[in-house]
Amino acid sequence: MRAINLTGFGEPEVMEWSAAPDPEPGHGEVLIEVAASGVNRADLLQRRGYYPPPPGASEILGLECSGVIAAVGAGVDDWTVGDRVCALLSGGGYAEKVVVPAGQVLPVPEGLDLVAAAGLPEVAATVWSNLVMTAGLRAGQLVLLHGGGSGIGTHAIQVAVALGARVAVTAGSGEKLERCRELGASVLINYREHDFVDLVCAEKGLGGAGADIILDNMGAAYLSRNVQALAPDGQLIVIGMQGGVAAELNLGALLAKRGTIRAIGLRGRPATGPSSKAEIVADMRKRLWPLLADGTVVPVVHAELPITEAAAAHRMLDETGTVGKVVLRVREN
Repeated sequence: MRAINLTGFGEPEVMEWSAAPDPEPGHGEVLIEVAASGVNRADLLQRRGYYPPPPGASEILGLECSGVIAAVGAGVDDWTVGDRVCALLSGGGYAEKVVVPAGQVLPVPEGLDLVAAAGLPEVAATVWSNLVMTAGLRAGQLVLLHGGGSGIGTHAIQVAVALGARVAVTAGSGEKLERCRELGASVLINYREHDFVDLVCAEKGLGGAGADIILDNMGAAYLSRNVQALAPDGQLIVIGMQGGVAAELNLGALLAKRGTIRAIGLRGRPATGPSSKAEIVADMRKRLWPLLADGTVVPVVHAELPITEAAAAHRMLDETGTVGKVVLRVREN
């Protein structure tokens, strides 16, 4: 098969569309002929040498894909050859074929094409596992989403609104904030012009002023202000470190809020068992996939590019002008 191989670590030019070994499904795995693969910031970090795959995972970039099942391994009863699917991966999505544990595979939601579906698994699993399964998001709460125009942000807005929450977002442009408003966000904060702490604390969530849940992609740079923006008994969930990895934490401020801070990754979770990818995928299929099937939640795709233009896709995502996902087409539907 062909895949995006790295000739080294560095700028997008190190990615090369060239031959790679054909994967074979093992016990409990399926082989997918890839139609498209979503681009994630983790891919950019891996390309630069900062985010190696977990032990045993493919060295090829790509944490999500869509396609058609081409073969099933022993012990797989839920999927058959020809099924149209999308999948959460630990790696390998930037390729014509990928092997994935059967528990990380989902049917393409009714009414969606394969390209749009390619950008769903990673953002959906990140949002659902953190906001719903971990933080216990419920109606009436105020959720603050940093990076509201990102793939995760545009998906999280819709999920939170569908579950009855109010949504505050930060973004760096009026155009991004307008798109967030169209998706259902009600508190729109341009972080270049306003301090999100003041605006979020002016809102009334359950238990008082501030955000009941904050989903943060910035890490160190926002830590102290995120604690300030929490409502009493609020939860700060850190899923990214775009603003650095080390910061000083005022425990007194956190104690006064009775707050909780969690730092949660997705890629390194086990395939099966408690807190596993299979557990997340099963819960999404049961409770989130109906919202996609009826159009309550829709994929937001900024651009679709052929896999041979992976370098351009990485540059596009790195320029922070995107709203939603960038998707790479590997083959036509």
